[in-house]
Amino acid sequence: MNTPKDLRYTKEHEWVKIEGNKATIGITDFAQSELGDIVFVELPEVGDEISKDQPFGSVESVKTVSELYAPVSGKVVAVNDELSDSPEFVNESPYETAWMITIELSDEAELEELMAVDAYAALIEQ
Repeated sequence: MNTPKDLRYTKEHEWVKIEGNKATIGITDFAQSELGDIVFVELPEVGDEISKDQPFGSVESVKTVSELYAPVSGKVVAVNDELSDSPEFVNESPYETAWMITIELSDEAELEELMAVDAYAALIEQ
């Protein structure tokens, strides 16, 4: 399983890349492998507010539809529109090509609740 060390993770298998007061969010390699072939991705619009632990979109695979849960709160400042036409990017490149949204953080203290790579690796080994 590919699990980059420079990212933070959630129990719901989202990853977060922190750059200043912005956070880019996607789903992990583990999540995409469990879901199978991704056929549709639904994401919020630029300008939408998302709240920690609340759904902000969904991914549909050949097996199921899964909600995406916000790992942190903030305002959506970028959306990866390529995923509308090419949802398979989530399977092919979950950390690079298939980032989902970037938000401007509204509460940086929420970052403390995210897992480092070691804690996430232990979670998926269970």
